Amino acid sequence: MPETFDLLLKGGTIVNHDGIGTRDLAIKDGQIADIGSIDPGTAGEVIDATGLTILPGVIDSQVHFREPGLTHKEDLESGSRGAVLGGVTTVFEMPNTNPNTTTAEALADKVSRAHHRMFCDFAFYVGGTEDNIADIPELERLPGSAGIKVFIGSSTGTLLVDNEVALEEIIKVITRRAAFHAEDEARLNARKDLRVPGDPSSHPIWRDEEAALIATRQLVSLAEKHRSRVHVLHISTAAEMEYLSHHREWASVEVTPHHLTLVAPDCYERLGTYCQMNPPVRDARNQAGIWAGLANGTVDVLGSDHAPHTREEKDHPYPQSHSGMTGVQTLLPIMLDHVNAGRLTLERLVDLTGHGPQRLFGLRNKGRIAAGYDADLAVVDLKRTETITNDKIASRAGWTPYDGKQVTGWPIGTFVRGRKVMWDGEILGSATGEAARFY
Repeated sequence: MPETFDLLLKGGTIVNHDGIGTRDLAIKDGQIADIGSIDPGTAGEVIDATGLTILPGVIDSQVHFREPGLTHKEDLESGSRGAVLGGVTTVFEMPNTNPNTTTAEALADKVSRAHHRMFCDFAFYVGGTEDNIADIPELERLPGSAGIKVFIGSSTGTLLVDNEVALEEIIKVITRRAAFHAEDEARLNARKDLRVPGDPSSHPIWRDEEAALIATRQLVSLAEKHRSRVHVLHISTAAEMEYLSHHREWASVEVTPHHLTLVAPDCYERLGTYCQMNPPVRDARNQAGIWAGLANGTVDVLGSDHAPHTREEKDHPYPQSHSGMTGVQTLLPIMLDHVNAGRLTLERLVDLTGHGPQRLFGLRNKGRIAAGYDADLAVVDLKRTETITNDKIASRAGWTPYDGKQVTGWPIGTFVRGRKVMWDGEILGSATGEAARFY
């Protein structure tokens, strides 16, 4: 019998828009060619996926891979290793590098650095600033651009836009959905004296719920005024989630695994500055509000906000310690553990990590398991129990806030455009990552 397909995944449980069912999946020329009951004699290679579950490859729409300029703690290659070890097949990388990604030349440099050096596919946000407003409509649409990212509230880097006039001008000119870090800079500055030296548990007291809500309200109001699509990153408060549930027309919503999993004050007592993030990990009441937004459909996507720093940078005494933690490699294991614990369904997880980002950002041929789509797949063992440890983390930072955490559900294999790039913890072959394409 002549070979029809390059690869056949036989007998796996496929999760897609058609539900959950045991079916075969055939790949040809990097794309999904067929789904159903398929004769293994028609494929050049057959992988027995019996007992395994096949998900759309995770699209992590918020990572910081630190290149150029900050490669002592991560680079595009090392960050992508962590991604594919965790079942992530496409990442959107952030612009707060050195230099910042705010020009066409800086974006092209990143795309050139990443091409066939990253193991997963990629796109790069361009930082929106007071100085490049006129260029934004062009910058949004360049090859490899994930769109515009704006920092309302200072975090790592120098891309702060705390001028309301400039913020409105940016929102007026965007044509694609733009992403925003929303914390009110004036309130953060006014409350700096609430930081307790040496005590990172004061981080969420300083960067309080009101700082987040003020900025989110301002952002959504401007989006509604100008009929522009905005994406509010890493929601950390119950109040924001409640507000956003009533303002869905122009605003989409991201949450992170760490805000769903870690909780104050416990995490600060256990992890100290290694739990320090912007916006902060907060108390159980706020975490419950985030889970409620996930359950009622307010949340559109999950992003890791993978933001690595070295141990030396994290070990500075608070508040000199750096905010950020690794997360791209652990996003899927942590969320599969939540699935196994009954906190969300597998279908909802797929919507948050595949269909959701594809819809919001207009990714071409990614985000679902369907004929004609890129064969980007995460093959997982839902019953496998593993312990996350620092020595398993591929990031140059070399640590995870989940060190020692036992999870049930583990990524076994990762396929990027039909190519097996990871299997059972081993990265295979050379890097072939390419720029994702958008409508």
